[in-house]
Amino acid sequence: MFVVEDRGSAVALMVASLLFLGTWPALLTLLERRGRLPQHTYLDYSVTNLLAAAVIAIAFGQLGGTSPGMPSFFTQLTQDNWPSVLFAMAGGIALSIGNLISQYAWAFVGLSVTNIICSSLAVVLGTTMNYFLDGRINRAEILFPGVACFLVAIFLGSAVHSSNAKDEEEKLSMSRGIELSSDVADQVKLLPNQEAMEDGEDGDFDTGTAEFIVQVEKRRSIKVFGSSRWLGLGMVLLAGVCFSLFSPAINLATNDQWRALRDGVPHLTVYTAFFYFSVSCFALGIGLNAWLLYRPVAGVPPSTIGAYAGDWNGRHWALLAGLLCGFGNGFQFMGGQAAGYAAADAVQALPLVSTFWGVILFGEYRRSSRKTYLLLGCMLTMFVVAVALLMASAAHRKTG
Repeated sequence: MFVVEDRGSAVALMVASLLFLGTWPALLTLLERRGRLPQHTYLDYSVTNLLAAAVIAIAFGQLGGTSPGMPSFFTQLTQDNWPSVLFAMAGGIALSIGNLISQYAWAFVGLSVTNIICSSLAVVLGTTMNYFLDGRINRAEILFPGVACFLVAIFLGSAVHSSNAKDEEEKLSMSRGIELSSDVADQVKLLPNQEAMEDGEDGDFDTGTAEFIVQVEKRRSIKVFGSSRWLGLGMVLLAGVCFSLFSPAINLATNDQWRALRDGVPHLTVYTAFFYFSVSCFALGIGLNAWLLYRPVAGVPPSTIGAYAGDWNGRHWALLAGLLCGFGNGFQFMGGQAAGYAAADAVQALPLVSTFWGVILFGEYRRSSRKTYLLLGCMLTMFVVAVALLMASAAHRKTG
């Protein structure tokens, strides 16, 4: 069994996790903007996400030497460790619900702001819980100033979204042939002249212009025009609460702080816990999205199982997204088991990566106001400082 022994290796795993977890949402957003139904995308994603967990469990948890206190993956599948298994599966359910909500929230408030607010909430709530669950092994004088930086990022993220939304309203109101309803804060109403652009492509318009914004809205599968921006922020906040719960659940599953296991039963290894975590995430994700095929929300057209099976448009990107998310989560948990789950929450600074993809792939914040750019710069600065502080608080968990 592969065991991470030193803080340097744990930090390296966290960095890899940060890159993976910051990239997979961009792939799903790319497909949604190209018009692929989110149900189809999430079903594909769920398959490879579970596959990644199985590969990690077998490659790292089964191969190599074991001990009575750290049995192999297949051995643990037959042991009486159900209390810990249920904690791990509860974490997978929380992650699945959060992913499902955020998949729709990306359309309402953008990839960057969704990940910023979700990640900040996950750190503020989840890191605090992990710090106490881990017996305070992380350095509080370094850890909690980092948590405070994430808290500031929540408010800056909301301000960025509000400022950017006003910028887009101004672009639309100044564009020839497009008018807005009187209450632009709550509803956007496009008038019939928009139909002249029906046959265009995104590439026909300069990124960040009113025409580009309208064309993206026409192609995407989730329709958000006419919806309040506060609905999007509400979805993001709910997703963030869900994300704050899955890491503490894995912590409880692997370290049994509440002494739920019977005497003599070894704790779940991080690999076994991650496998059960991913199984519950897969089951809920498949079930909910199969139901959403026939009962869609947010203006998404209905579909069928047959239509999903035949939809190969962009399927490879969805499958890649599942692998990236699966390995990203696995590396986060491996690093957390070695150096403390509170420090491993540094990977929630994934907006540093996703904002890069949002700007490069989707033209977010192009031609925005100086105020928006200033707020965005302050927000990203907060993340850089927060990552440095959380990484610096990393400790070494005693396994003996």
